[in-house]
Amino acid sequence: MSDDQQFCLRWNEFQSNMVSSFRHLREEKSFTDVTLACDGQTCKAHKMVLSACSPYFKALLELTILQENPSKHPIIILKDVPFNHLTSILEYMYAGEVNVAQAELPAFLKTAERLKVKGLAEVNQNDRQDR
Repeated sequence: MSDDQQFCLRWNEFQSNMVSSFRHLREEKSFTDVTLACDGQTCKAHKMVLSACSPYFKALLELTILQENPSKHPIIILKDVPFNHLTSILEYMYAGEVNVAQAELPAFLKTAERLKVKGLAEVNQNDRQDR
């Protein structure tokens, strides 16, 4: 047997485990490192998840890192974002799906477009990362 031989080790349940783990981390608020605020309410999230799902959040979070006094746990205030849209968008980001009432769908998608949520909004080619 050659020492050069490579073996591919694959975790068969990787995707479902990651989704389950993300949901658990969100529910438990474990390791959260950013707070999102709108409509006078707040919720905690993870920079990595926000950045992976939205070039808008990625650019915003990169700006906080580049500032002279970057906060380890920034608070991002979102103007003109209804809190119920934010919580639904976070559910979508963490779980890959969300239920939205038909009557609420156009406004929800408009919010997702403003926040450049991948899979819900048109993302400019320059904003896209390799998937």
